[in-house]
Amino acid sequence: MTVPTPALEIARERLQAESAAIDALARRLDASFLSVARLLRDCPGKVVISGSGTSGTIARRMAHIFSVSGTPAVYLSAMDALHGASGAVCSGDVVLLISNGGASAEVVEFATIARDRGARVVALTAHADSPLARHADQVALVAVDPAADIGGVIATGITLAQAAWGDALAEVVMRNRGYTWDQFMTTHPAGAVGQRANLPADLPFLPIDAGKVSR
Repeated sequence: MTVPTPALEIARERLQAESAAIDALARRLDASFLSVARLLRDCPGKVVISGSGTSGTIARRMAHIFSVSGTPAVYLSAMDALHGASGAVCSGDVVLLISNGGASAEVVEFATIARDRGARVVALTAHADSPLARHADQVALVAVDPAADIGGVIATGITLAQAAWGDALAEVVMRNRGYTWDQFMTTHPAGAVGQRANLPADLPFLPIDAGKVSR
């Protein structure tokens, strides 16, 4: 069967646009990223991650990646948080809230509740002047060119960038903790990964504190 060339070209353009969004994000990373990394590393409680819509889907994935890599994290629906589930948030927790526009009412209200309960709030948003950013202790700016999203409307590129930002954060904190593959295996005994006979070498320690370049 012959596939129409225009369809393949559109598919390639979509992949290129989303790849470019992540590349641009990598170039924009600055010291604020490390501030969030230190906040997660030093968290005496757990990390609670939340969002609405597609951002909520990314929040659920991010919570899993964090937990797998040695940072205890849970996903909590922003809407459920307003119906009692925010009782799971405790003093000492870090609550990471994802909202591209930073104006989702339920996410902003969850930020207020979380701070009232003694948690530190991190806003992952594209807008530093958004309501969510104003209710956060720290702001992580993740934005993409509108072309990265389908029609500039469907949140494809932005959520991919949010997920990639979370992946980068997970690895940096994992390395700084000195989290080993043996520790990883204690929580991941199932699947093909859990059946591996040989594990790779542990990832090298990575300093994230100002002025510290070696262990």
